[in-house]
Amino acid sequence: MRVKGQSNMRATLITPLKQYWKTGMTFSLLLRSHPGSPTMKISGVRPTINKKQPDKKDKKMTKETLEKIKKLHLWGMARTYETSLENDKLTGLSADELLNMLVEAEWDERQNRNIERRLRNARFRYQSCMESIDYLTDRNLDRNQLQRFAEGSFIQKHENIIITGSTGIGKSYIATALGHQACTMGFKVYYANLGKLFSRLKMGKADGSYLKEISKIERQDLLIIDDFGLLPIDSGNRAALLEIVEDRHKKSSMIITSQLPVNCWYEVIGEKTVADAILDRIVHDAHRIELRGESLRKTRYTQKKMEILN
Repeated sequence: MRVKGQSNMRATLITPLKQYWKTGMTFSLLLRSHPGSPTMKISGVRPTINKKQPDKKDKKMTKETLEKIKKLHLWGMARTYETSLENDKLTGLSADELLNMLVEAEWDERQNRNIERRLRNARFRYQSCMESIDYLTDRNLDRNQLQRFAEGSFIQKHENIIITGSTGIGKSYIATALGHQACTMGFKVYYANLGKLFSRLKMGKADGSYLKEISKIERQDLLIIDDFGLLPIDSGNRAALLEIVEDRHKKSSMIITSQLPVNCWYEVIGEKTVADAILDRIVHDAHRIELRGESLRKTRYTQKKMEILN
């Protein structure tokens, strides 16, 4: 260390630097030019440390890094990095902390995109979730049972759920809520009104896409069939339904909703042999939700009407 005014003399610092930082705004240093020489005391004011401002080279490097991250399609990482730069949140972070922050952001981004894609592919008719289900209305709905279903164990065990009840009681809404929950847990879900599904399969036989449609249904972890038994099932549809059920038996799960009780399904399917084969694979290991009560749509319509009149 050189002492001001004595450019040719080198001084040895005796006072520890740690003590220098602890003295506050003023400091005193003891210096010695060489071993055995007298000590010299220097006093002064603690300097102010200014935060280094990024120069043009740093800004250029940051911009190039951000562009490379975007070209790699790491959108979550890029968004977090850009936002952190704007809000000056990177100051003081170690390399490990910065890497962890960026990786977590990219992980969350990809998880959310996967959930959105699964929800789109499911083609749900209703926008519903487990949190919005009405348990207050008396309709024989067991909250504990439904919460167990929401954990997804029935899908992992390749079990089915049958939901029956009168029109407007909330069968489709509950089935969709369970399907929505399954999507967030990483399962592939497909929702289909049975009548419309049969129509698509008939068109598939005409244009050659039947096997592709059947294969797509087979790949789903959970198939939701809505309004089973609402329309009569002809011989062609019976064969298609048997193929779907057979492909999924002990391999994946189904949720089936119907206005008709299960003991009436034989008549709906028609041919006894085929009905036995279909129902044996559906009903054997199925959980039952039997809803009772008046139509929720009718009840809510009446309530709104009374509110308007009052």
